[in-house]
Order: sequence, then structure tokens, then C-alpha cells
Amino acid sequence: MSTLMLETSGIEEFREALRGKLILEGDLEYENERKVYNAMIDKRPAMIAKCVDTADVITAVNFGRKHGFLTAVRGGGHNGGGLGICDEGLVIDLSAIKNVRVDTTNNTVRVGGGNVWGEVDHATHAYGLAIPAGIISTTGVGGLTLGGGVGHLSRKYGLTIDNLLEADMVLASGETLTVSKDQNKDLFWAIRGGGGNFGIITSFLFQAHPLKNVIGGPTLWPIEKTQEIMKWYDKFIENASRDLTGFIATMVIPGAPFPEALHNKKFCGIVWCYTGKPEKFEAMFKPVLKMQPVFDHVGEMPYPAIQTLFDKMMPPGLQWYWRGDFFEDISEEAASQHLNYGSEIPTPLSQMHLYPINGKASEPEMDDTAWAYRNAKYCGVIVGVDPDKKNSEKITDWCKSYWNALHPHSMGGAYSNFMMEEGNDRVKAAFKHNFKRLRKIKSKYDPGNFFRVNQNIQPE
Repeated sequence: MSTLMLETSGIEEFREALRGKLILEGDLEYENERKVYNAMIDKRPAMIAKCVDTADVITAVNFGRKHGFLTAVRGGGHNGGGLGICDEGLVIDLSAIKNVRVDTTNNTVRVGGGNVWGEVDHATHAYGLAIPAGIISTTGVGGLTLGGGVGHLSRKYGLTIDNLLEADMVLASGETLTVSKDQNKDLFWAIRGGGGNFGIITSFLFQAHPLKNVIGGPTLWPIEKTQEIMKWYDKFIENASRDLTGFIATMVIPGAPFPEALHNKKFCGIVWCYTGKPEKFEAMFKPVLKMQPVFDHVGEMPYPAIQTLFDKMMPPGLQWYWRGDFFEDISEEAASQHLNYGSEIPTPLSQMHLYPINGKASEPEMDDTAWAYRNAKYCGVIVGVDPDKKNSEKITDWCKSYWNALHPHSMGGAYSNFMMEEGNDRVKAAFKHNFKRLRKIKSKYDPGNFFRVNQNIQPE
């Protein structure tokens, strides 16, 4: 249904029922409010409900269901495929539902459904605590968590979902409930990796860990050394202390703050993060320096600083296209493809990352959560990025070609947060052996598939 088919009285009744704001196409702020992180996504919803509390979310869900609106849910707006927005439908925007409360008696943190990770890091850092999350501070808490949550602390403390204790949800029926290991266990299982298929989270409760400062930063090698470095890294990270992690990349140095001599050159890089005792770092890092990086800028910093390292390089409003897969290792054949496509990176911001997810992230059993790839060693993503819309086809073609070359060496599926709209077969591959169980839970809590603007699990 569109707003043209809905009587003005119905829209006004909806507007008056919200404590937040209802924005319609044609309103002064509409063009700005419909924007998401990825400028390649250009969708025009009929209305955007800027919710400020759970009651607003319930009101918006009931309105969308009653009038048959296609409904999207937006938190931080970072979803690469633009699945936080939709054409001609209703967007339930959570960005004003913000609160972070730290409880130092048990190191837990209550977080609002609209918070971004930089806000959480700011609050927890004051208490010397951190929650495992991603690598960019402007990422929304909700989207990253529900997909799984991969980042600098995965090897040490697990995925974000492994540190989720509880969540408050609004279901498609408009009902609310709390999920945890003791309450609504089936739904708690499903939201830990199953995405936004089951409801809207208005509040999260996380376990935090003592962490104030880290030692981190990049090391770079010429792109021609990609195969040599990847072969070494694959063995090194398998046996490294969980206090040390580092994601490996093929990349271009786009400019400052890196030295001018590196600008616009292609590299195989590793971005490190060490969480252990500073006095042990030098000995632990010696094998890295023996590989003779041409650039080494690794030092001590507050944990929030490493989480913001790429924020200025990757601001909102760039063109993005990405594809991902899980990998058991970096085979010789895969390393060869990384060299080939890393040597052909089309724009300065385009890159490939392999995030190690062994260590703590691999400890849970394969079916302990909806995240289906506990046996994977790496979570990989290829991203074509550029500010110029004219280059969107160029970065998309490079990304697809790179992915096509690597996919035969993968485990067959991807991290749902690293997917565009790629079809049902790719969704099934993302959830693998857990897909049937997820469908049953979807049928129980959202039989009408109200929440379908996502990596969708259709009900039975």
C-alpha cells in the first residue's frame, strides 16, 4: 500500500500516536532522512517513523501490519545491501532509541536498539571495559549483532553474539517479549546470527570484558609479496596467542595520514590488535617484523581509537558494493587470486579483508547459535568503494570478478552482514545446517513474513 491509498486521517492518527516524528515524502527533511551509509542505495520509502521508545516501535509495527506496508527496520543504516530502507513502504527508524548503561557489579552493558558502536565504546571505556564488535565505530549495534558480529576482539572474546545475554523485542504481532538463555530460548538462539528476521530489538544486554588499551595498527608489504605473506600469515594466526589478532587485506593507501611515499600504491596489509600485557608484545610481534614490512605503524592506543581508525577513510555517502564468503584456510590457489585481483584494485578505497575467527569465536558448537560457520577460520569480504557514482559499475565488476575467482576456494556461504541482495540460495548457504530450524522459528514468530526486508528466511 502507498500513502496515496491511505486516507489522510489514517496518517494523521499514526503521526499523533508517535512520540517521535513521522516523515513523509515531500517533507523538508525527507531527502536527508532517506539516506543510508551506502550511497549506491537510492530508495524512496513512503514514510519514515522516527521512533524514540518501544511504544513508538509497537505503534509503527501495528500500523505497518494493519495497512499492509512493506516495512524495513533501520538502526545505524550501515547495511551494505540497503536492507534498512525500502521503496514505497514504511521505514521504522530506531536511531533515536539510544541509551548505554554500564553495570560494574557484573560488567554488563544495557544498550538501546538505535545506538552505534562508537557510543557504546565511549561509555564502556570510561570503566575500562569493552564489548567485541566490528572495526568501524559508526556501525549500528543492532545490525552488526544480529548478523553475528566480527571484529578486532573475535579471537579473544568471541563474536558479538557470544557476548549477548538478553534482548527486548517487538514481534510482528506488536507483542513484546524478552529473550535470553532462560526466556524464549528458541528465539534467543535465532537472533544470534539469524539477522532481523524475527522482530525488532529495542534493548540489548551484553557481557563486557576488562580492556582499556590495545596495541595495534597496520603493517604493509608490496602487493607482489601477497602470496608469501598470506602463506606465512595463515600458519602464524592459527598458532598465535588469542591476545593477538590481525585481519589481512589487499588494499591501496588512499592518502593521509599515511606517508606520501605510500599514496595510491597497492599493498598486502595486516591490521593488528593486541589485548595482552604490553611487556609481552615485543616478543610476540617479532615473527611479524621478521617478514620485513615496508611500513609498520603499530603502537599503544585506547581501544576506542582502534575502533575509529577507519572512520574518516570510510564516511557515509560513498558508493559500496561487497561480496563475502567463509574460508577454512588460505590455499595456494586462493592466495594466487588475491595477488591477481589485489594487483587490479580499481579505486583507492576498494579492498579485501580476511578476518580471523578462530580462537574464542570457534569454541561454541555448530548449532549453539544460528551462526553456522563455527568451523571457519576466516570471514572474508571484498568491497568496491568510491565516492564517485560514475565508478559504481567499475567497483561492482571488480568485486564480482574477485568473488567469482575466490568462491570455489570458500566454504560456500557468507556472513549475512557482508551480503548484498543475492537471492534465496545465498541466504540458505549463509545459514547452512541451521536454515530449517530458523524457518520453524520464523513460522512461529512471524508467520506472515512481516519482517522480510533482510537476508530473508521465509516461513514454512
